[in-house]
Amino acid sequence: MKPAAVSSTAPEEETNDRPLPPGWRSYTSPEGQRYYVNSCSKETTWRHPSLSAEAPQRLLARHQSSPYANGRHSSTKTSQPTEIADVALRKPTANKQPPGSVSPAKRQIREVKETKITINCVTFPLPGEGPEQQLLKPNEWSYCDYFWADKKDPQGTTSVAGFEVLLQKQLKGKQMQKEMAEFIHERIKIEEEYAKNLSKLSLSPLALQEEGTLGEAWTQLKKSLHDEAEVHLKFSNKLHTEVEKPLLTFRGDNFKKDLKKYDHHIADLRKQLASRYAGVEKARKALADRQKDLEVKTQQLEIKLSNKTEEDIKKARRKSTQAGDDLMRCVDLYNQTQCKWFEEMVTTSMELEKLEVERIEWIQQHLRQYTTLRHETDMFNQSMVEPVDQLLQNVDPSKDRELWVKENKTSEVRPVDMDI
Repeated sequence: MKPAAVSSTAPEEETNDRPLPPGWRSYTSPEGQRYYVNSCSKETTWRHPSLSAEAPQRLLARHQSSPYANGRHSSTKTSQPTEIADVALRKPTANKQPPGSVSPAKRQIREVKETKITINCVTFPLPGEGPEQQLLKPNEWSYCDYFWADKKDPQGTTSVAGFEVLLQKQLKGKQMQKEMAEFIHERIKIEEEYAKNLSKLSLSPLALQEEGTLGEAWTQLKKSLHDEAEVHLKFSNKLHTEVEKPLLTFRGDNFKKDLKKYDHHIADLRKQLASRYAGVEKARKALADRQKDLEVKTQQLEIKLSNKTEEDIKKARRKSTQAGDDLMRCVDLYNQTQCKWFEEMVTTSMELEKLEVERIEWIQQHLRQYTTLRHETDMFNQSMVEPVDQLLQNVDPSKDRELWVKENKTSEVRPVDMDI
């Protein structure tokens, strides 16, 4: 957090050529205004110290109200004076602000509220504020780019963390994989039952006594049923070993355990982030309380001059400075924790994305094996039906009649008329 510059105008022109009393040094603010610092008492004033006997000395707060950062004075122009409130022994005029009347902590907080928003302890830029963020993996619709915020359910009553949405996708994929295996299993049962029925039907004695070329075709048709039954039985066995089993065994029980590890790791980081955010809010409130206390004591000093009130103001300044330091420290810790959470989110979401690609490619490979086996089965069935087709084409009723007559004829002699 950068200290803010002194934002008020200097008092009336003073003689800067007069010698400085012992312990005093002069500096120039970023606005080009001269001010004076007592290295012993740590007092800071716009007025030349030699004039202090002629008029009450104007005091500036340390850390946030003086040219100090964390209680250390810097003589370089890059270290800009900061302050919480200007304490004067006289009431300030309405058109003249004391040096740096807005504390850097307040100024920084106001800027954060204007450009950023914190949702569930995660800080995001407000739309249209700051430079446009670039996607980590442009044109890829990667998990690492689109699941940073929480997602509300359709009813809008509860919300789910973006990472939880990714985990649910993985679990759903696992369930879909299991259901596909169940589907293939049902297909196998149908094939097995079909093969069993075909084999049984091929042994049927029906039309067993059919003769001739038609009898040959009929016999071949029944034999093709037996062969077809064998083909379907072989198809079901291959479905089990080459499709169903791989779908069932791909990413076994350890997969869910691995997902839980991911979940617990990210959830722990979110808890740490929530704790850091609570620390920031607590420190922010403490700083506001200290500033308010300082303002009250400043008002008391304006009403009644007393050494005790001045001492109370010094103590209030020190406490306000410490509160500002605490807030900076808490914000730094929060940012460090959020950075770690961000890095783990990117790494883990990319790992989940990789797992999803592997799952889809694995299922695609084995479903294609299913279609290959099915095509082979059809080809085998077609090859077995072709002889039946050929025999049916060669069926000759005349020839069948000839064969049957030769085998079953009783006599070629026909009846004649009776003579008288």
